[in-house]
Amino acid sequence: MTGLAIRNQRAFASGVLFLAFAIFFFVEALGYPAGTAAKMGSGYFPRLLAVVLAAIGLVVIFGAIRSTADREALRKWDFKGLAWVTGSVVLFGALLFPLGLVGALFVLIMVSSRASHEFTWIGALANAAVLIVLCLAVFVYALGLQLPVWPSLLN
Repeated sequence: MTGLAIRNQRAFASGVLFLAFAIFFFVEALGYPAGTAAKMGSGYFPRLLAVVLAAIGLVVIFGAIRSTADREALRKWDFKGLAWVTGSVVLFGALLFPLGLVGALFVLIMVSSRASHEFTWIGALANAAVLIVLCLAVFVYALGLQLPVWPSLLN
């Protein structure tokens, strides 16, 4: 009898991360009342999502140890790309109210695009145009969120 071998290390690591996040959020949601399916409490939906996330993590983990799984090693982390993406999210939060949603999204998309190894200015600008229109349509007009759309100097 042979032991379990992790054939796809990338998928296995992803599954473990899914499972770890699911456990963390499930434990955090225990502090809120669950209620019932008919009368949901504030902890009902987070627990349900945590269970779904854990199920996805387990499916990915078991898929990574299947004998038919593709062999794939865990790659070295791209800390430069991680820094670009994390920095862009921090900038978005800091710039949302002074620049409005349009300006903050533009900065977010342009900075986070630098994380890609296939980065081009034309691709980043096209991506920004499409995503800004979509975010305005969904968050401001469809959902009616009270977000500043334009820079505060224009209001």
